[in-house]
Amino acid sequence: VQLQASGGGLVQPGGSLRLSCAASGSIFSINRMGWYRQAPGKQRDLVATISTGGRTNYVDSVKGRFTISRDNAKNTMYLQMISLKPEDTAVYYCNADITSYGGTWSDYWGQGTLVTVSS
Repeated sequence: VQLQASGGGLVQPGGSLRLSCAASGSIFSINRMGWYRQAPGKQRDLVATISTGGRTNYVDSVKGRFTISRDNAKNTMYLQMISLKPEDTAVYYCNADITSYGGTWSDYWGQGTLVTVSS
Protein backbone atom coordinates (compact mmCIF):
# COMPACT_ATOMS: atom_id res chain seq x y z
CA VAL A 1 0.00 0.00 0.00
CA GLN A 2 1.24 3.47 -0.89
CA LEU A 3 0.03 7.05 -0.48
CA GLN A 4 1.06 9.56 -3.12
CA ALA A 5 0.62 13.25 -2.31
CA SER A 6 0.70 15.92 -4.99
CA GLY A 7 -0.38 19.46 -5.77
CA GLY A 8 2.03 21.55 -3.77
CA GLY A 9 3.83 24.58 -5.14
CA LEU A 10 4.57 28.27 -4.79
CA VAL A 11 1.60 30.59 -4.39
CA GLN A 12 1.17 34.22 -3.43
CA PRO A 13 -0.58 35.21 -0.21
CA GLY A 14 -4.33 35.06 -0.75
CA GLY A 15 -3.96 32.41 -3.42
CA SER A 16 -5.30 28.88 -3.63
CA LEU A 17 -3.99 25.36 -4.05
CA ARG A 18 -5.55 21.91 -4.13
CA LEU A 19 -3.63 18.97 -2.73
CA SER A 20 -4.40 15.37 -3.63
CA CYS A 21 -3.50 12.11 -1.94
CA ALA A 22 -4.02 8.87 -3.84
CA ALA A 23 -3.87 5.49 -2.14
CA SER A 24 -2.90 2.42 -4.13
CA GLY A 25 -2.14 -1.24 -3.54
CA SER A 26 -3.96 -4.10 -1.86
CA ILE A 27 -6.63 -1.99 -0.19
CA PHE A 28 -9.74 -3.50 1.36
CA SER A 29 -10.91 -0.34 3.08
CA ILE A 30 -9.66 3.12 3.98
CA ASN A 31 -10.82 4.41 7.32
CA ARG A 32 -9.82 7.77 8.74
CA MET A 33 -7.75 10.00 6.44
CA GLY A 34 -5.99 13.21 7.28
CA TRP A 35 -3.59 15.96 6.31
CA TYR A 36 -0.70 17.07 8.47
CA ARG A 37 1.93 19.74 7.91
CA GLN A 38 5.44 20.44 9.10
CA ALA A 39 6.89 23.92 8.87
CA PRO A 40 10.69 24.39 8.87
CA GLY A 41 12.10 23.76 12.32
CA LYS A 42 8.75 22.74 13.78
CA GLN A 43 6.97 19.51 14.60
CA ARG A 44 4.42 17.86 12.34
CA ASP A 45 0.92 19.07 13.21
CA LEU A 46 -2.57 17.95 12.32
CA VAL A 47 -4.41 20.09 9.76
CA ALA A 48 -7.64 18.21 9.07
CA THR A 49 -9.19 14.77 9.17
CA ILE A 50 -12.10 13.07 7.43
CA SER A 51 -13.90 9.87 8.36
CA THR A 52 -15.14 7.20 5.99
CA GLY A 53 -18.59 8.76 6.20
CA GLY A 54 -17.32 12.26 5.49
CA ARG A 55 -17.24 13.76 8.97
CA THR A 56 -14.52 16.41 9.04
CA ASN A 57 -12.38 18.05 11.68
CA TYR A 58 -10.05 21.06 11.29
CA VAL A 59 -7.41 22.80 13.34
CA ASP A 60 -8.64 26.29 14.26
CA SER A 61 -6.05 28.10 12.15
CA VAL A 62 -7.44 26.71 8.87
CA LYS A 63 -11.17 26.69 9.57
CA GLY A 64 -13.05 28.55 6.88
CA ARG A 65 -10.07 28.46 4.51
CA PHE A 66 -9.30 24.76 4.00
CA THR A 67 -11.71 22.03 2.94
CA ILE A 68 -10.89 18.34 3.22
CA SER A 69 -12.78 15.85 1.07
CA ARG A 70 -12.45 12.31 -0.24
CA ASP A 71 -13.57 10.20 -3.16
CA ASN A 72 -13.94 6.69 -1.80
CA ALA A 73 -14.38 5.20 -5.29
CA LYS A 74 -10.96 6.57 -6.28
CA ASN A 75 -9.25 6.01 -2.91
CA THR A 76 -8.27 9.67 -3.04
CA MET A 77 -8.36 12.53 -0.56
CA TYR A 78 -8.15 16.24 -1.28
CA LEU A 79 -7.33 19.45 0.56
CA GLN A 80 -8.66 22.61 -1.04
CA MET A 81 -6.83 25.60 0.37
CA ILE A 82 -7.91 29.21 -0.19
CA SER A 83 -6.83 32.55 1.27
CA LEU A 84 -3.40 31.11 1.86
CA LYS A 85 -1.09 32.87 4.30
CA PRO A 86 2.71 32.80 4.64
CA GLU A 87 2.27 30.85 7.88
CA ASP A 88 0.67 28.03 5.86
CA THR A 89 4.10 27.36 4.33
CA ALA A 90 5.04 23.78 5.16
CA VAL A 91 5.49 20.29 3.83
CA TYR A 92 2.03 18.73 3.77
CA TYR A 93 1.70 15.02 4.47
CA CYS A 94 -1.29 12.78 3.95
CA ASN A 95 -2.10 10.00 6.36
CA ALA A 96 -4.57 7.14 6.22
CA ASP A 97 -5.68 4.17 8.29
CA ILE A 98 -5.93 1.31 5.80
CA THR A 99 -7.06 -2.28 6.03
CA SER A 100 -5.49 -4.53 3.41
CA TYR A 101 -7.10 -7.55 1.76
CA GLY A 102 -4.95 -9.68 4.00
CA GLY A 103 -6.79 -8.23 6.98
CA THR A 104 -3.88 -6.16 8.23
CA TRP A 105 -4.63 -2.70 9.58
CA SER A 106 -1.86 -0.13 9.31
CA ASP A 107 -1.26 3.60 9.45
CA TYR A 108 0.30 4.96 6.25
CA TRP A 109 2.01 8.25 5.33
CA GLY A 110 2.55 9.90 1.98
CA GLN A 111 5.90 11.37 1.00
CA GLY A 112 4.91 15.01 1.52
CA THR A 113 4.33 17.89 -0.84
CA LEU A 114 5.79 21.36 -0.27
CA VAL A 115 3.50 24.38 -0.12
CA THR A 116 5.22 27.76 -0.14
CA VAL A 117 3.18 30.92 0.34
CA SER A 118 5.26 33.94 -0.55
CA SER A 119 5.16 37.09 -2.62
